[in-house]
Amino acid sequence: MPDLIETMEDGVAVLTLNRPERLNALSSEMLSALRDSLPRLASDNAVGAIVITGAGRGFTAGGDVKSMPNRVAQTFEQRLESYRAMHVIPQLMRTLPKVIIGMINGPTAGAGLGLALACDLRIAGRSARFTTAFANVGYSGDFGGSWLLTRLVGTAKARELYFLADVIDAEQASALGIVNRVVDDASLHDETMALARRIAAGPRVALGYMKRNLHAAETEPFNVVLEMEGIHQARCGQTDDHREAVAAFAEKRKPQFKGR
Repeated sequence: MPDLIETMEDGVAVLTLNRPERLNALSSEMLSALRDSLPRLASDNAVGAIVITGAGRGFTAGGDVKSMPNRVAQTFEQRLESYRAMHVIPQLMRTLPKVIIGMINGPTAGAGLGLALACDLRIAGRSARFTTAFANVGYSGDFGGSWLLTRLVGTAKARELYFLADVIDAEQASALGIVNRVVDDASLHDETMALARRIAAGPRVALGYMKRNLHAAETEPFNVVLEMEGIHQARCGQTDDHREAVAAFAEKRKPQFKGR
């Protein structure tokens, strides 16, 4: 079986990290498949939303600790290039014009936490657990986690979670704003897919520009975001979906969006 499984359901692409025997620790095959899949799905008109989840009892343990001794022979430059290649993935996730939902079905650690944080929304089962983990293996952190976590929970809490590498449960993660919703494990798949289908059935062009606005809001000055909003709003006003929404409002019915 491949390390990443891709399926489609009602306009939702589901990417399943598939190394359950290793708690879906990230492999080179898995990372390469993510780098290939994400831009392809971003340009696929049949895809309205993307869900990322893990096979078996966990989301992902992050880096494969058992393979770490094999990296000792690499030079600094080789290691740096491998991280640059890996870091294409969170950059893609943040910037591609499709909403990405993390279906967090169990333990999530290290780079796996960064992968979860790079999703636009996160739905966690009650058994989900979260940890930065890097301090436990003498690493400083990767996959954009320090940037993403700081913006979600604030600088003081992000420092605490990185320095101490404590494990927090789903309810704590929800209280901190790391996850959007916590649901029973048995209903995690159905709840996540219902949300994904709702997004996939929405005005896809507008949602893509909405994501760009929100991404810019984290880093750009107010005047820059205002200009972006104006440009994007003008573009959305030319879409069939906008015209359909206006007609549906006047006719007191639910709009039927086509994603164009």
